[in-house]
Amino acid sequence: MLIARELRKTNIAEYILYMWQTEDSLRACSFNPELIEQQLVNRFNVEGAAKKELIDWYTNLAVMMEKEHVQEKGHIQVLVNLVNDLNEFHLKMLEVRNDPEYVRLYQLNAGTISELRSNDDSKNEVSVCLNALYGFMLLRLKSSEISSETQETIANFARQIGHLSARYIQFENDYFEF
Repeated sequence: MLIARELRKTNIAEYILYMWQTEDSLRACSFNPELIEQQLVNRFNVEGAAKKELIDWYTNLAVMMEKEHVQEKGHIQVLVNLVNDLNEFHLKMLEVRNDPEYVRLYQLNAGTISELRSNDDSKNEVSVCLNALYGFMLLRLKSSEISSETQETIANFARQIGHLSARYIQFENDYFEF
């Protein structure tokens, strides 16, 4: 919750990825309150009201996942909506073309995004990129071997999504307009 709150204000893409990881962490804990406290809450090393706030946050997230039937896979609707909003922003950036660097980054990745999109259940390009970034993160956590080609592709996706995310936050804070 503490990390999520800060990321939501500063980097929308990292926020989404963090929340996906949090959903997977809750799944790994089998939504068991004791495991959630041991594995997720206690790592923050807080006590009292702060600890209760964290427990409540994880519990509420677990309840949302249950109500939305995403205990095994998928994402809560608020995150799906956020990815869709970010994709709409992406499409607007490409339509208006007032940020040549973003257009350049997208063009660098367009072929790979299209290729991955055909093999992915994702409905939009931003979701494809985020899924690739999340998958890469999981591979690194498992210490899997990752080809230099894949690393380069992910670095290009990260630059594009990072740029998009920065613009999105600027837009939300009225520092960027179309």
